[in-house]
Amino acid sequence: MALKTYKFRLYPTRKQAEKLQWTLARCCELYNAALQERREMYTYTGKGTTYNQQAMQLPEIKGIREEYKDIHSQVLQDVLRKVENAFKGFFKRVKAGKKPGYPRFQGCNRYDSFCYPQAGFSLENGLLVLSKVGHVKIKQHRKVLGNMKTCTLKREGNCWYVCLVCEVQSVPRTPYTDECVGIDLGVSKLATLSTGDVIENPQHYRRAEKQLAKAGQALSRKKRGSKRCKKAVERMARLHRKVRNQRNDYLHQWSRRLVNTYETIVFEEIAPANLSKRAKPKQDEETGHYLPNGASAKSGLNKSILDTGWSTFIARCEYKAENAGTVQVVKVDPRMTSQVCSGCGTVVKKDLSERWHSCACGYELDRDHNAAINIRNRWLGRSHQEAQAS
Repeated sequence: MALKTYKFRLYPTRKQAEKLQWTLARCCELYNAALQERREMYTYTGKGTTYNQQAMQLPEIKGIREEYKDIHSQVLQDVLRKVENAFKGFFKRVKAGKKPGYPRFQGCNRYDSFCYPQAGFSLENGLLVLSKVGHVKIKQHRKVLGNMKTCTLKREGNCWYVCLVCEVQSVPRTPYTDECVGIDLGVSKLATLSTGDVIENPQHYRRAEKQLAKAGQALSRKKRGSKRCKKAVERMARLHRKVRNQRNDYLHQWSRRLVNTYETIVFEEIAPANLSKRAKPKQDEETGHYLPNGASAKSGLNKSILDTGWSTFIARCEYKAENAGTVQVVKVDPRMTSQVCSGCGTVVKKDLSERWHSCACGYELDRDHNAAINIRNRWLGRSHQEAQAS
């Protein structure tokens, strides 16, 4: 059995939308109160508290704050579980020697979801039935399979979505071929396959950049806290949400095609977060003045790298392959894949601006295509002579 999440758009009435927003605000209050209690208890006693101890206080809280009676009990319990998980993650990072990131208080604009973890929800005749909320209209664009386990209500701008986690029986899917394909991720092109095929980069963010710039300028002219300011913020959020949805849709389509076609998909083991770091400042040792460091060009490259969504693309392929059961997604060491000739194995040093691979052996092809072939051969463990013979 596997877990699968279905995400659908909700169309609540004005009264229902107000109820959902009110519930979200109360959950945010409870989260911050639970976090404050843990901080104060550790400050004054030197000991922390647990989820069970805080959950036992909920009946007493409802006696003091009667509005909490209008929220399903398991929703309130799940809020306390979020606090528990936040601290577990904090202590786990401390033990691992990573940056701890102490749990922080959540503002009303940051806390944007609440969950029915076991009960209090159902689907009936094209409507989502929520305890203490009512029957909400849902855009159910696909059939929900399996047994529903949890129901999460999520706010994105002025829109509401529901995420239904279902336990489904995984059905193996056989790809069209039993081939192995190497994939070189790029900026000008999203990906180049070892077969020579190219996945174009639609550059969704770049195409919307002018609109976003105008919306940002309009926002900067508004008085903070005014109704016009809120409308400008909503417009910015709407534009960013559109870009994100376009990117997700495009990556979903291509990851599905790859998983349906190939038995083994090979990527480079890259870290986009490291590749998109800003340029380090250069300082003259004698005068102390800062020297040109190419920060402007690096900033533009970083923006393009993040616009492609490499990590998301790989993650989409991985979970689809896992669901298929007969497909595997693997990663190889990326070192020298662009410099080594896939024909003879000679190292041909190339500048990043050189987009064509040309070797003394007479082997010529696109730089990214050459890298994709090297990525595939590296996974197969082939030498360059064996790759040519095949």
